[in-house]
Amino acid sequence: MKAVVCEKLGPPSALVIRDLEEPMAGPGEIVVAVKAAALNFFDTLIIQGKYQFRPQMPFSPGAEMAGIVESVGEGVERFKAGDRVAGYLKWGAAREKVLATEDDLVPLPDGVGFEQAAGVTVTYGTTLHALKDRANLQPGETVAVLGAAGGVGQAAVEIAGIMGARVIACASSDEKLAFARANGAAETINYATEDLKTRLKELTNGEGVDVVYDPVGGDLAEAALRATGWRGRYLVIGFASGEIPKIPLNLVLLKGCDIQGVFWGEAVVREPEDHAENMAQLLGYIRDGRLKPHIHRIYPLEQTAAALEEIAGRKALGKVIVQP
Repeated sequence: MKAVVCEKLGPPSALVIRDLEEPMAGPGEIVVAVKAAALNFFDTLIIQGKYQFRPQMPFSPGAEMAGIVESVGEGVERFKAGDRVAGYLKWGAAREKVLATEDDLVPLPDGVGFEQAAGVTVTYGTTLHALKDRANLQPGETVAVLGAAGGVGQAAVEIAGIMGARVIACASSDEKLAFARANGAAETINYATEDLKTRLKELTNGEGVDVVYDPVGGDLAEAALRATGWRGRYLVIGFASGEIPKIPLNLVLLKGCDIQGVFWGEAVVREPEDHAENMAQLLGYIRDGRLKPHIHRIYPLEQTAAALEEIAGRKALGKVIVQP
């Protein structure tokens, strides 16, 4: 079995291809033949030891995948050989076969391709959890999405639109904003050339936005929070800028707003039934044609390092997929 392996911490170029022994399904375990695996920005961090999860080496990058169940161990009830599935594994998906548990997997509906499904779990799962479970987003509300052309940013533009919200996409270049408009954004702000707070206020007639979806952090965070309206919700998704902001809490008091942490990875563990429900909803959107995840590029498994370099260089618009 071919696998992309991190044997020492470092950049993508340090990854190697190895032939490993094929996994065997023990009690409660499932072997899945991977048809497509998706890479995310955090994969560029985990192989350097800079992410919150630090797996024991050697390990493979890739947190999410889609494929076909090859075999199941004793006690597995929800899946059988031949089932089409999508899954979230935290790491380890960049290989030909993976070992999973029932809670790691969800059924893949007919009409949803492996490439589409492979890249849904993390970005779209995070986003639906954020907007639905945390912010309780309502139709007609306004959502400001920072980093709107990145993985979770793109997902937020699309999911907020499906939920009936007005989306203001915010990004650092006109090219990225054009991409956000193509994904359904009603308005755009280039925060490299425009004042974020001022423009958000202008686009909401001075009222401020109902929800801020922020995977960027850094200097943009306080400006976005200042642009929220009364009882607004500021969603802390991540810190792609590399800087964790310090927020003046008097702003929260004066606006009567909420700062809500979105730790999707922990929510999956603590609330598996809610996660399964959200995944069924997302895959249903794709099956029905309401959601069309954009795939930036598909790489062969052997080019996983090049794929991660593309992500690290902020060149990817949409999901980056690798295929065994």
